[in-house]
Amino acid sequence: MQNRLINWFKFSSPTTFYPLAGRMAPIFWVVAIVLIGIALYMSFFVAPVDYKQGDGYRIIFIHVPASWMSMFLYLVMAAWSAIGLAFNTRLSFMMSQALAPTGAMFAFVSLWTGAFWGKPMWGTWWVWDARITSELILLFLYLGYMALVGAIDDRRRADRAGAILLLVGVVNIPIIYFSVKWWNTLHQGATVKMNGQTSMDETMLWTMLVMALGFWAYSIAAAMVRVRSIMLEREHDAQWVRDMIGNKT
Repeated sequence: MQNRLINWFKFSSPTTFYPLAGRMAPIFWVVAIVLIGIALYMSFFVAPVDYKQGDGYRIIFIHVPASWMSMFLYLVMAAWSAIGLAFNTRLSFMMSQALAPTGAMFAFVSLWTGAFWGKPMWGTWWVWDARITSELILLFLYLGYMALVGAIDDRRRADRAGAILLLVGVVNIPIIYFSVKWWNTLHQGATVKMNGQTSMDETMLWTMLVMALGFWAYSIAAAMVRVRSIMLEREHDAQWVRDMIGNKT
């Protein structure tokens, strides 16, 4: 058990994680394409028409998984940052930086698809609803983190400043999730609950879960590609990068 743990720790260095990320990325790209393709087919041709909302409800198969991923990725970024602050591991801060654009994209997609759903259902593109507003704050946290890290030239200071922002912003995640319970909001309550109960048709639920898994695979693939670029940028003076470039040339 101890030897196995030591073997995993060897990937905490950019030197060893770089080739691993290169092997992981194409695998998760394929998984993401397959799962998202299946989910899109199910959402258009398998899932039944909703008896209240008609076919307009189908946008939730993108909206809800995107909302889940926007919150989940922020928590993952905060966890990486906490590890980086605790153990001063360069890879941890690189992973947070690599995940940020994908998390911001999902937060934007959540708000965008929510607006398209809200117009026919609520009669308006936007309301200052507690959940919608807190999701908008999440998007600003992503953008603020990327702007802060990019604005500081000293990489150590940038990593620590970004990590502190991420950890402080974690308080917004339970606000997003519990906002429909804590306040009288226009947004509907959760149809898939943490205790496993759901009021959703089984086919709709499976479609949503397959899409969420596809988004999860996409997030890993994109992060692996992006973290490799970050490693080359930040470690360009390291001997292992010089050796790798020398071998390729």
